[in-house]
Amino acid sequence: SSDVIHDSCEKAAKGDPNIKFDFCVSSFEGNPKAKTATGVADLVKVAIETAMANATSIGSIISKLLDNKTLDPYERNCLEDCSELYSGAGSSIQSGGKAFEGKDYGTANAEISSAMDAPDTCEEQFKEKKGFVSPLTKENNNFFQLLAIVLSFMNLVPK
Repeated sequence: SSDVIHDSCEKAAKGDPNIKFDFCVSSFEGNPKAKTATGVADLVKVAIETAMANATSIGSIISKLLDNKTLDPYERNCLEDCSELYSGAGSSIQSGGKAFEGKDYGTANAEISSAMDAPDTCEEQFKEKKGFVSPLTKENNNFFQLLAIVLSFMNLVPK
């Protein structure tokens, strides 16, 4: 199973400049379901679950940031938008996961791809106004990379 993770991550990293091999491996090596994966299709399911959990976690981080009463109104607005974006991304990932289970790979790909807009759009909003730095840069980058891994793994599944 470690071979399945390593081989899949190696192919993903070679095929997509957004995917770092070490990030990919570390995202799955600690996951018991990934350790029992017998093929890349099993890893896709784990990757979708991981991305879903990550979207939920980022939503919680945003909620905590929004608890700060001294937030600048612009920053608050950005965070509220990011919260909506991640909520939508979670729905897209769920739909993509269901489509993948049903072997509707085109829909799965489209849904996961649409979820990739969330981290980019969230990050860009903060850059639109000078002097603002996104407090979610690391989370946005990791989430984007997780989704890139999902897409890459889906493309490795024998059709």
